[in-house]
Amino acid sequence: MLQNIELEQFQEMVEPPESEPDRQYYFIAMARKLTAQLEKQQKRKLTYCVTTFGCQMNARDSEKLTGILELAGYEAATEDMADLVIYNTCTVRDNANQRVYGRLGNLNSMKKKTPHKKIALCGCMMQEPSVIETIKKSYSFVDLIFGTHNIYKFPELLVAMLTTEDMIIDIWKDTDQIVENLPVERKYAFKSGINIMFGCNNFCSYCIVPYVRGRERSRNPKDIIKEIKDLVAEGVVEVMLLGQNVNSYGKNLEEPMTFAELLRGIEKIDGLKRIRFMTSHPKDLSDELIQVMKESKKICRHLHLPLQSGSTRILKAMNRVYTKESYLELACKLRKEIPDLSITTDIIVGFPGETKEDVDETIDVVKRVQYDNAFTFIYSKRTGTPAAAMENQVPQEEVKENFDRLLKVVQETARERVRLLTGQTAEALVEEINEQDETLVTGRLSNNTLVHFKGDSSLIGKIVPVKLKECKGFYYLGEMI
Repeated sequence: MLQNIELEQFQEMVEPPESEPDRQYYFIAMARKLTAQLEKQQKRKLTYCVTTFGCQMNARDSEKLTGILELAGYEAATEDMADLVIYNTCTVRDNANQRVYGRLGNLNSMKKKTPHKKIALCGCMMQEPSVIETIKKSYSFVDLIFGTHNIYKFPELLVAMLTTEDMIIDIWKDTDQIVENLPVERKYAFKSGINIMFGCNNFCSYCIVPYVRGRERSRNPKDIIKEIKDLVAEGVVEVMLLGQNVNSYGKNLEEPMTFAELLRGIEKIDGLKRIRFMTSHPKDLSDELIQVMKESKKICRHLHLPLQSGSTRILKAMNRVYTKESYLELACKLRKEIPDLSITTDIIVGFPGETKEDVDETIDVVKRVQYDNAFTFIYSKRTGTPAAAMENQVPQEEVKENFDRLLKVVQETARERVRLLTGQTAEALVEEINEQDETLVTGRLSNNTLVHFKGDSSLIGKIVPVKLKECKGFYYLGEMI
């Protein structure tokens, strides 16, 4: 209702405001007029489809795109039926780029059949100059391209796209600007992601993110807390605080504060039941943060702490700025201070120069830390990163053999960790009706483990006690009590 009132106000303006986000609300009002005209011509509502590739920050960005489109008069549809298709892209791995190129070929065929169809590309992949040149040369049917720094400008770019036949390219190299308070269409009514910072200053040698997301920029804590309070008023009980490295939050604020201090402020919000966050860099995880997590009644018992490699030699080449020994010391401290904490991680296999012995070091860390889950990846050479130019690229046969060895240990240790909960009663936030059996609902424990149990849609969004009766490897079958 508030957004409708604002749009009526902006519809009366002759010129767009200079300040944000008012300027974008003005363009949403303009887009709404344009879509209404097109609706009359086509005698139906305009439709959209947003497809997200990559991380939870991209998922949050897609919720913003969707919210803007809904307010501008669009309705959701399948990709083949949609008047506007948006790909919110990822570029962490080369195969992510290739997936987008492959799907663009299919969109070209659709557009030939329905010329009015519009195609927009945004996200991290679009921040690479070589990608823009490829799209201009080989995918000239794309209508709009924009990046990560100016996603808030989407209403303005949407209007431009609807009023021209030319390809629009709006990419920024960098920015210190943060604009929030635009419409968001959340996937879940009861939980939400919250951007607390953008960008990354770490420059791991294999990673393209700092080049496409820019330098670290922290949001004002008052703005974060206000946004969460507003979400709680709408029925949100769980928030996920998002950043490339949340542990370094607040360093670039006019009045610097730590991530732990931000968490203390968020925990005081009445009505908020659960707090999650990701991702944490080991080098910045402080004793203060561990203490806040230990004492908290709301911070979930789950920490994602990327390892990447257990070899100090490889960690140095990766520019991770910690050693195997310091990582193990940190993990040991976490296990001691918060015994019920679930620790998950990311691991890369096949980094340039990695040997069988280096992978043995990684496997040693997995066995000693006892991860509840680990996301294992085969190294992907990313053009533009220092690692891509390194010698001693590992043969694929050797990478595959090492990957399989590591994965076996990861799965064995994770199953053992999850099995420890058998017979216990824990609180689960019910997220949805189970996809395989509609008599069951799926809930998520504080430690991020999934449990399926008898229930119906009236439980969705509620936190209920569940007895964990049968471990099925990485999830449980349970019974609400």
